[in-house]
Amino acid sequence: MGMRDKKRNQKRVLARRTAAPRSGEGKDFLPLEDGSGKRTRKQLQQPEEPENTATVVYIGHIPHGFYEDEMKGFFKQFGDIKRLRIARNRKTGKSKHYGFIEFESPVAAKIVADEMNNYLLFEHTLRVSLVPPEKVHPKLWKGVRRGFIPIDRVAIERKMHNKDKSVEEHKKMVEGIVKRDEKRRKRIQAAGIDYECPALIGVIQPSAKKIKFDEN
Repeated sequence: MGMRDKKRNQKRVLARRTAAPRSGEGKDFLPLEDGSGKRTRKQLQQPEEPENTATVVYIGHIPHGFYEDEMKGFFKQFGDIKRLRIARNRKTGKSKHYGFIEFESPVAAKIVADEMNNYLLFEHTLRVSLVPPEKVHPKLWKGVRRGFIPIDRVAIERKMHNKDKSVEEHKKMVEGIVKRDEKRRKRIQAAGIDYECPALIGVIQPSAKKIKFDEN
C-alpha cells in the first residue's frame, strides 16, 4: 500500500467519525429537546418528595432514669414540644422503655427522627422514627395532662386488712391459719426435725370483733 492509499483511508475514517448519525441510530437515548430546540418543563422537573406533616415521634429503647422531665429537657433543643408520653405499667408505674413526643413543628420532628435514630444514650441505642398522622391512635394522649398516677396496691391491701370483719369472716380467717399451721408441722416432721411447735390459741372478743393469737 502506497502513501496515497494510506492518506485516502485516513480521510475515509475521519469522514465517518464526523458524519451525522444515520436514521435509526442513537435510539437508546431519550430526546432532551422538543421541536423548538428547548427542553420541556416535564423533563426539567424532578419528582418531589411528599410534604412531611408528621409531628409525632416514636422513641424506643429509652434507658432507665430518662423519664418525662429528662426527655423534655433534652429534646426541647430541637423545637417546642407539645405533648410527651412514656408508656408505663399500669400496676407498678414502671417505664416500658418506649414513648412518644409531639412537636409543634413537623420540621423539628423530622430533624429528631433523622439525627437521633441509633443515638447512643446511657449504653442504650435509641430507636427514633416518625409516626404518620393517620397511624396516631386516637387515645394516645388520653390523660397525658394529669400525668401517670400508679395504683397504690399497698394502701389497698392495708385498707382491706384493717377493715372491720364479721364473726364469719374471723372464723374463716382462723381456719386458714390453722390449716397453714398443720401443713408447717407436717413439713417439719417429714424433715426429721424434733421440734414441738407452740399451740395457737384464738380468743374471740365480741365487742371488738377481733381475734387475738398467743403463743405458749
